[in-house]
Amino acid sequence: MAHFYLSDLDFMTICRALGLVGFAIYVIGFFCLSVGKLDSSRPLYFAMVFVASSCVMMSLWADFNLAAALIQGFYIAMSLGGMFLRRNRLTQTV
Repeated sequence: MAHFYLSDLDFMTICRALGLVGFAIYVIGFFCLSVGKLDSSRPLYFAMVFVASSCVMMSLWADFNLAAALIQGFYIAMSLGGMFLRRNRLTQTV
């Protein structure tokens, strides 16, 4: 029987695993948005998109794809902008 040790993980495997984590966060977020459990105007939605896109962007270190990097960069920028705008609206209404 083969044993698995964390020290056996290499950089490429970790990057690919991060991509799968990002994919899972995207799917969970979109599912929750679709069934009404998540509101797209809340900061949580933007935080989920930021974390998911950051994970997928890190996975591109293992298997680079320019189009995917541009899409994830756009998602990172827009989610940071969305969180910033929501934070400013909350502080202005208080």
